[in-house]
Amino acid sequence: MAEPHDHAHPHHHGPSHDHDHGHHHGHHGHHHGHAHAPASFGTAFAIGIALNLAYVAAEAGWGVASHALALLADAGHNLSDVLALAAAWLAQRLSRQAPSADYTYGLRRSSILAALGNAAALLLVTGGIAWESILRLVTPAAVPGGTIMAVAGAGILVNGITALLFLRGGDDLNIRGAFLHMAADALMSLAVVIAGAIILYTGWLRVDPVISLVVSATIVAGTWSLLRDSLDMALDRVPRAIDRAGVEAYLRALPGVTDLHDLHIWPISTTDTALTVHLVRTTCLTHAPPADDTLLSDAAETLRLRFRIGHTTFQIETQSDAARCVLADPATI
Repeated sequence: MAEPHDHAHPHHHGPSHDHDHGHHHGHHGHHHGHAHAPASFGTAFAIGIALNLAYVAAEAGWGVASHALALLADAGHNLSDVLALAAAWLAQRLSRQAPSADYTYGLRRSSILAALGNAAALLLVTGGIAWESILRLVTPAAVPGGTIMAVAGAGILVNGITALLFLRGGDDLNIRGAFLHMAADALMSLAVVIAGAIILYTGWLRVDPVISLVVSATIVAGTWSLLRDSLDMALDRVPRAIDRAGVEAYLRALPGVTDLHDLHIWPISTTDTALTVHLVRTTCLTHAPPADDTLLSDAAETLRLRFRIGHTTFQIETQSDAARCVLADPATI
């Protein structure tokens, strides 16, 4: 079970929580801070899911009644969005879980997995629609243009309103995923309205699949970066927003630091970043002058504010400690 947790400062632990594990010869300082707590999008998710579920039911009903495959396909696409929104919401809830004895970081990484699943689902659905469009190019089907225009027009409203709910969350990959999903849907609905108008006034049935293919290509282009970024995060790549060289230069310039090794920077969630590093000093911190007492807390604060790295763990070593570290682990750099 999760331990009781202070939600006002979800990532700040006092000295009683300092971690003293790791190499037996190092001195450890562990600092937690948080540059930007993600806003709660709970209401946005609830409204978005309710609106879209109601619309999916209506659109599927009209699609069946009027034999308009375009509407049924669009309803299927909207249903996938409801599932994606629900997954993103669940991930956001899970990622706010307090750390427990077994899940020492909480369940924050679930936000990365949801973003990855979201991107993959969107590409799959788009692929299905593109395939259906190609079949329709070969054998066009008669569809009622007016009905398509009316129903898809309502879809622009529903998807547009939902997209606006997530407009502010660009920092969080999950919220960006939800926004992209809904914006892509509004585009899709607009394309279906245009297709309906052309069918109504010209009777040219192939416009339906042509517009679908154009929109599919647009959606794939937008989803590609989401897929790439979430895959990078799942593989612990240094987050793109963080200047790794700048972080290393700053740490090397700290007073008394002669070298560093084992610098790791990785995402814990779609909004949190962690760093661990071994700093080599001329003197051991326990024998250091009093001015050095604030070295670690100052460094942690700078990393949090300037580089947006909220979870830092430092290991201080003397030259002889570092030499022993290298001997003990030949892979250490």
